[in-house]
Amino acid sequence: MGSEERLDISAHSAGISYQDLIASDRVQAPDVLKMVSPIDLPTTKVPVSQFTTREFHDLEMAKLWPKVWQMACREEEIPREGDHIIYEIGKYSIIVIRTAEGIKAHHNSCLHRGRRLRDRDGRVFQFTCPFHGFTWNIDGSLKHIPSRWDFPDIVDEEFGLPSAKVGTWGGWVFINMDENAEPLQDFLGVLPDHFKIWQPENCYIQAHVAKIMATNWKVVQEAFMEAYHVIMTHPQMLPGIGDENSQYDVWGNISRAVTPNGTPSPHLSYNPDEQAMFDAMSDRRMDAPPIVEIPEGMTARGTSAAGSRQTANDLTGREVSDAELVDSIYYTVFPNFHPWSPFNRIQYRFRPYQDDHRKSVMEVYFLAPFKGERPAPAKTHWLTEQQDWTDAEELGMLARVFNQDSMNLPNVQIGLEAAQNEEVIFSRYQETKIRHFHHLLNEYISRA
Repeated sequence: MGSEERLDISAHSAGISYQDLIASDRVQAPDVLKMVSPIDLPTTKVPVSQFTTREFHDLEMAKLWPKVWQMACREEEIPREGDHIIYEIGKYSIIVIRTAEGIKAHHNSCLHRGRRLRDRDGRVFQFTCPFHGFTWNIDGSLKHIPSRWDFPDIVDEEFGLPSAKVGTWGGWVFINMDENAEPLQDFLGVLPDHFKIWQPENCYIQAHVAKIMATNWKVVQEAFMEAYHVIMTHPQMLPGIGDENSQYDVWGNISRAVTPNGTPSPHLSYNPDEQAMFDAMSDRRMDAPPIVEIPEGMTARGTSAAGSRQTANDLTGREVSDAELVDSIYYTVFPNFHPWSPFNRIQYRFRPYQDDHRKSVMEVYFLAPFKGERPAPAKTHWLTEQQDWTDAEELGMLARVFNQDSMNLPNVQIGLEAAQNEEVIFSRYQETKIRHFHHLLNEYISRA
């Protein structure tokens, strides 16, 4: 990744470090959570224009999205031959389909006069253009041209649908429009090894909510790459979250944050008791009784882990650690996919909405482990720009948290549009993931 320096992590919050915290857990964390990989990157300031201008959006459309691996769907969404989804990123539209030979991806455009071949997800055994009837097999090979005699310049064997590369990991399907792109496994680097213990391939889509946001996709994404915003945006969490004690790591195209729960924020001017910590973790309303009374001699962290451990143990066949059950463990796969450990269930994807640089789509997946027959994946629940996250009841308490974030984000876009300063600035450590993202983004944009 160019010039990299390892960061001296001694210059952190005065609160307990994440590694010291997990060392005291009853059930010890797996080795993957004991890894520490801080990094000091040159990217600390980014031009405001990268969030506000059509010109930079067009650069992303030319140099990022056609050249990078990106998550398109889950394998379980296309289980049978002919099942397909339409993955759209800005101006690009890709049909991801299961064939007899495996999963393939085709550009969603008729080679005759450009009409979209498919307007919606579904199941087909051929692609027939609704305009004039040109037809291709689902493997992309040409099948039929009406009035074939009238197209002497077409060579059938050379008139297949342009394709994109396909790769899979952990039950997720990735595409890359660059035929010369490195293999997906090389791009993912350490990620498969890190997630081996969590087996995302053995999970299913419990919920999938997509919401249109009135802001650039990077503005939305960055709000979910750090815990630095908790102090102002989510103050109700402070008694039970070690926001400033989060650990941030980088490996190649992958970054990670781990935010501890069941420990108080260093920003508090008082020391909450264990019950107050647990109540904050469980989003207790002031007029509601505690979900659980913390037993004498127990901690909020230990009680929370104990409450869900047996279910997790039954699903995994191993003793699951306190950290896996309690903490927020959130990775980013550059540029826009954010898998969490499955015990957190949350997975994010962020992308431009259509070809509009001022609008985006934020997607929340709940990926849950299961036993027995795989449950059917949840259908995508779309929310408009005007709708509230709480309209998606399947998100539970997290919907209220997303509403707190959403109150800020359109105003970030408005503020950036009005900004007199030409740059935004990122913190050295707590915004590591964002700095890492922009470092890689600038590498893509600067390529010839």
